Amino acid sequence: MGLILVTGSAGFIGAAVAHALLARGDTVIGVDNLSNYYDVAMKQARLAQLTPQSNFHFHQIDISDRNEMLKLGSDVPGIDGIVHLAAQPGVRYSLENPYAYVTANVMGQVVMLELARTLSTLKHFVYASSSSVYGANTKTPFTVGDAVDHPNSLYAATKRADELFSHTYAHLYGVPSTGLRFFTVYGPWGRPDMAPILFAKAISAGKPIQVFNHGEMWRDFTFIDDIVDGVLRALDRPAAGSPPHAIYNLGNHKSEKLTTFIAEIEKALNKKAVLEMAPMQPGDVTTTYADIAAATRDLGFDPKTPISVGIPKFVDWFRQYYC
Repeated sequence: MGLILVTGSAGFIGAAVAHALLARGDTVIGVDNLSNYYDVAMKQARLAQLTPQSNFHFHQIDISDRNEMLKLGSDVPGIDGIVHLAAQPGVRYSLENPYAYVTANVMGQVVMLELARTLSTLKHFVYASSSSVYGANTKTPFTVGDAVDHPNSLYAATKRADELFSHTYAHLYGVPSTGLRFFTVYGPWGRPDMAPILFAKAISAGKPIQVFNHGEMWRDFTFIDDIVDGVLRALDRPAAGSPPHAIYNLGNHKSEKLTTFIAEIEKALNKKAVLEMAPMQPGDVTTTYADIAAATRDLGFDPKTPISVGIPKFVDWFRQYYC
């Protein structure tokens, strides 16, 4: 049993990770700034399921606030793990508000690394990266050793910067760190600005859904339970080597066409979608596909949820939450 600091604990992945840590007996210090990038009520609803648990302690702090974060580290002795999931998400919004991404994703990462190196009890710093770092790479599946120096969006650039900062802190200060490149995470309690909820809402209401690049899009859709399993496996296996820094892909190791994903939502909702084909969006990519061999070898990561299983679970939650 450990004392784990989870940032972004009111977020989609953060709340799910916090639940899993609590379920196995860890104590969780949750941090989130409850930003209004999307509906704060959903974040509060996620938190409402966590706060009644006696070994969960929540602090509303912005991770880019170095004074508050370092104070938290000194006020809460014994932190032995950090799962840093807080970030400004979204590829398209980064075109509108670049400063938000640099503040949350770059300054926030540096603050968290500075905090990590002050904690004498810390065993491992695990942080969220993204499949977006692969940019427009055409070789698939994406492997961790592929070149990632041509990001297609500012969001992707900030996530790559996070990896570089973490490598440097591991080199300079010996902070054991692991970056996890998440591939299109979906499931219950997902973000309302992401495709599954946008699609399910539109289909339910009989409204058209925009299908970018005229449907010629492929994604490695990964169910939230599989991602959480991967995060905990990484946390429990501190990075070794010199420097002690590792990066892994966490995906489903299967690239599905977007129209296939939509068809599964149609099937679960028992209603046909009205498709509105649209051009490619700036900053987007046509394909993501994870090579998870390294994560399987080193972490025992083994995703088990195809979209034919995951989407009905998502739709069941969607109906309960929105209907």
